[in-house]
Amino acid sequence: MVSQEDKAKTKNWVTKYAQKKGYKLNPDPEMLDLVIEGLANNKIKYGKGYCPCRIPSGDKKEDRKIICPCVYHKDEIAVDGSCHCDLFFQNEDNGIKEEQQNDSED
Repeated sequence: MVSQEDKAKTKNWVTKYAQKKGYKLNPDPEMLDLVIEGLANNKIKYGKGYCPCRIPSGDKKEDRKIICPCVYHKDEIAVDGSCHCDLFFQNEDNGIKEEQQNDSED
């Protein structure tokens, strides 16, 4: 059972990570809560914060790849606008700034 404290700690961590990397969290509060609960549950169940959208295999080397933020999230966000779990989303403001910088470099 995931406590409110576990969820709050997890949300605090993912919020800080998103801000640091220029992402935003899922804007749907229900979906965000579901993903955070899954992430917190995996931390309790497995001792690691595995992405809730991926299933640990038991192979420690392979499973390291799916500890949130997983090794796939940057590419997924760049291509799809969000990671597979729909936790981290591309921040539209950053995309606009990047476009403006690219335009000014031409």
